[in-house]
Amino acid sequence: MTTNGQATTPANDLAERVVAAMREHNTPGYPRSFEVWYAHLSGGLPALSMALTGIIEAGNGEVGARDIDTLYERFIATDRFSLQAQRTSLQVLGEIDGMMALVDQALASSQKYHGQLSAMSDEVPPSADRQRLREWVEALVLSTREEIVRKSQLEAQLRESAHEIRTLREALETTRAEALTDPLTGLANRRHFEEMLQKTIDDATLRREPFALVMADIDFFKHFNDAHGHLTGDQVLRLVARTMKDKFKDKAIITRFGGEEFAIILPDADIVAGKFSAETVRQALLTRELVKRSTNENLGRITLSLGVSVYRRGDTSGSIVERADAALMQAKRDGRNRTVTEEAILDASCVA
Repeated sequence: MTTNGQATTPANDLAERVVAAMREHNTPGYPRSFEVWYAHLSGGLPALSMALTGIIEAGNGEVGARDIDTLYERFIATDRFSLQAQRTSLQVLGEIDGMMALVDQALASSQKYHGQLSAMSDEVPPSADRQRLREWVEALVLSTREEIVRKSQLEAQLRESAHEIRTLREALETTRAEALTDPLTGLANRRHFEEMLQKTIDDATLRREPFALVMADIDFFKHFNDAHGHLTGDQVLRLVARTMKDKFKDKAIITRFGGEEFAIILPDADIVAGKFSAETVRQALLTRELVKRSTNENLGRITLSLGVSVYRRGDTSGSIVERADAALMQAKRDGRNRTVTEEAILDASCVA
């Protein structure tokens, strides 16, 4: 294969296959989409390839933004974090080994010094022999000075090693934070959501206090992408994320669940408080107009459909998400741009 008269390298050929696959399977043109397809077509992550093949077979050939986010966070982001964690752990272990060697050196030095003192104490010359007494004192002073120098050097080395360990720990914490953050919106990602949801369930079970879960989906997001391009779609996602950060209370755990869907955990909130918070965000978004940066074109307002569930004793992560998602789907069926609670679904089914 040639391009502009030049031979195409295997890497370029693979890149072309990746782009072709993204078009064939209607995958949005995000950087992480390219990474996922590249990993699949290069054969670098067999587990990812198996999962991607399953998505293609189950979804009539389509691989959407939510699928890409799930695959990326499950296989690629996790792998990167594990690799960085392994490297940092090995460095920390190396620093600890170095510190232990310094401690052993200090103990040997102290034993030597104490041995010298013990020997010298047995050899204290008579006070009448001033020359020998002077030599004995000079030897004692020299030995003490050498010990002081060794201890000072040891302290400096230990401080340096401790500083290096702190630096490595901070690097590991930064890597973990990056692994739990959605790079586009700055919100927590799906992996962080799953960790925090389980933790919140455990806390609620222990303290017997409620919490609410809000699932939100941007209405007609695919239309924005198709009509105005993926860069504008990214702008929409950032706008929604910024609005959520502004309006949800401080304790809220706001996450990008995947694609155009968001999940928000509201500690200490019942169903009424959960719906109120969801409506606050939905109405706030209605007051903000989206302007396309490249052309200053006014693209109108963004709307959200939201579903709210509340923790019940015995809930699992799957069960509370399922109820919130069902409420979200009902909001879509009812015409979008609204909030529906799990209680509203239950009341409607009872009436029916």
